[in-house]
Amino acid sequence: MSVAQNLNAVKDRIAAAAKRAGRDPASVVLVAVSKTVDDARIREAIAAGAAVLGENRVQEAREKIERLDAIASWHLIGRLQSNKAKYAVRLFDLIHSVDSVALAQELDRQAGKIGKRQDILIEVSIAGEEQKAGVATDGVPALVREAAKLPNLRVRGLMTMPPYSEDPEASRPYYRRLRELADSITKEAVPHVSMEMLSMGMSNDFEVAIEEGATLVRVGTAVFGERQALGQSRG
Repeated sequence: MSVAQNLNAVKDRIAAAAKRAGRDPASVVLVAVSKTVDDARIREAIAAGAAVLGENRVQEAREKIERLDAIASWHLIGRLQSNKAKYAVRLFDLIHSVDSVALAQELDRQAGKIGKRQDILIEVSIAGEEQKAGVATDGVPALVREAAKLPNLRVRGLMTMPPYSEDPEASRPYYRRLRELADSITKEAVPHVSMEMLSMGMSNDFEVAIEEGATLVRVGTAVFGERQALGQSRG
């Protein structure tokens, strides 16, 4: 199938999953993960209605955005090093992968230089896997409170990647735990913090994520087809 056909099929699946959960399909945003995808296929996706693109690497995104201009909203879904923060705040509307106070502070400093209030999500290592980025579950409330003090950041929610499994149902308990964590943070009523966004779910399990409360699903392969392997995908 074409990219446009794939995109429409994914949108239909998103809508069906949302309805199963008693949710408005409009409450779920599709982040079309364009990592390693060529410009022609990205343009096809945009023409078919993809409004948000997700990138894993700052440099690759920077080159694409320069070529494609402001044709969509761009999100950073990959791990971010502090030395790339100055580029990230210029390129991305939402950064999904903040996992330390030091990174939050650097993003705040760089956003302040350009007069921007940068929207961020806190990345949570929900399964505690050492090889994956993200703050441990018990450290999330403290990181949220510290990030909330920074004047040029806005904490909008949480993101996670569960352990990979061929069975989508294996992801469900991890997504449920992230939603419950967001609910507990909401009850703290931290000033300048909202938990309105939950970034969870990828091509193999996004329907389960939606049933558990995802508001952002990161879907690459199901939209663009198989990509060349350049490390673990976040979509």
